[in-house]
Amino acid sequence: MPSAAARISMDPTALDDRLHVLVATRGRRRLWGLLGLIALTLVGVVLSLALGARDIAPTTVVETLLGVRPADDYEALVITTERMPRAILALLVGASLGASGVIMQALTRNPLADPGVLGIELGAAFAVLIGILFFGVRGASSYFWWALAGSAVTAAAVVLAIARLASLAASTTISLVIAGAAMSAILGSLITLLIVRDTAVYAHYNYWSVGQLNGRGGVIDEIWPFALCGLLLAVPLGRPLNALALGEEVAEGLGLAVRRWQLGGALVAVVLCATATSAVGPVAFVGLIGAHTARLLVGGDHRWLLPYGALCGAALLLIADVACRLVPGNGELQVAIATAVIGAPVFVALARGRRVVPA
Repeated sequence: MPSAAARISMDPTALDDRLHVLVATRGRRRLWGLLGLIALTLVGVVLSLALGARDIAPTTVVETLLGVRPADDYEALVITTERMPRAILALLVGASLGASGVIMQALTRNPLADPGVLGIELGAAFAVLIGILFFGVRGASSYFWWALAGSAVTAAAVVLAIARLASLAASTTISLVIAGAAMSAILGSLITLLIVRDTAVYAHYNYWSVGQLNGRGGVIDEIWPFALCGLLLAVPLGRPLNALALGEEVAEGLGLAVRRWQLGGALVAVVLCATATSAVGPVAFVGLIGAHTARLLVGGDHRWLLPYGALCGAALLLIADVACRLVPGNGELQVAIATAVIGAPVFVALARGRRVVPA
């Protein structure tokens, strides 16, 4: 006869209880992890408000946020008029790119997918340049619609290129890298061809496209509705993306309207990418790093990956922006430079891990 322990282990009720305990424990850990990530992001906000050309004590930052310091105090004015808009913009742009990276990786089932890697950010930038050059477009809210169109067209072109290259390359990972690199090269060449012809357009485009947060606080009122809508629309994508991760045939067997959810997810990702690009210009690798950091923390459940990815992207951009201010010398670096310095080695490491690049 089986022992008492064996009978308990074979008891369906006992197994069900254990499963419930396991799920509840994992859920609590993920919730605590999410709260910890929020706390880390808040620390990044305080650092962003405190550090710069002139450092401000954290106590002064807290007093300003609580409204204790006089409104006409010099340090309070620096915080509220210069650094706070910059921090808010970093949160919006970073969260948008982080969530966009999670969605793109899920839809393509490829760990190297990212708005910058696929050339979608450059597609948005090219469309904005067309608007500036031929239609006199000005302002982030106007840039958004051009960036949205450019992102959508570029995304469609990349999908077609991947489909074409899939039969030639050894894997879809290689197809994605080739298609993204080719699209970026083409768009970069077209952008250079257009801006060298007009000095005024070059200056205007160059200021917008350098990928920096400094002096961009005025665009917050124009882009926050798009960022908020995109992030809210990403919330219900968790379960469908989990199903799509199992493969299209399995997802269809589970009753998922695969094409509809793929199109909806792609639209949300493009909206988030267009929002970020229209605000600060192309900033590469934030989506890639944010998505993979989230996956390391929470696993592959997209119901948790999406909020984790958004927070990781926001925290990354905040910290990168603070680091750019602390570089010795006159002035400061653009945040796009910092994300490229961090993201390029990560991209190479991921590619080597997928055996895209020979070891």
